[in-house]
Amino acid sequence: MIVAGIGCRKGAAAAAVEAAIMTALAARGLGADELAAVATSSSKGEEPGIKAAAAALGVPFVTIAQPELEAAGHRIATKSQRVLARTGVGSLAEAAALAAAGSGAQLLAQRVAVGAVTCALAQSKIAP
Repeated sequence: MIVAGIGCRKGAAAAAVEAAIMTALAARGLGADELAAVATSSSKGEEPGIKAAAAALGVPFVTIAQPELEAAGHRIATKSQRVLARTGVGSLAEAAALAAAGSGAQLLAQRVAVGAVTCALAQSKIAP
């Protein structure tokens, strides 16, 4: 299973979120049909752009609680001091993807930034 983790500025448009997801997938030679879920922090759970992008892609929208983000935080590959100060993890996108994909997940693609949205991909063998 492949999960897209999303970080974004408040109010990011669905088109921007979807563009970030498609950019991350394309960079790994993957198609949208291989995506199993879109994940973000519970603090961004009401962001309409992320919800709408998940719906447009036909995958579940998953929110990750802060303790799970922090537990996955030691497995991230990129670290932003600004994001760390705001979210408690160095990359919200990477931590959300890893946490949603499960304890055995591996980072498939480090975060990519497309405008105000970041997307990272994690992969595991279990279903969401």
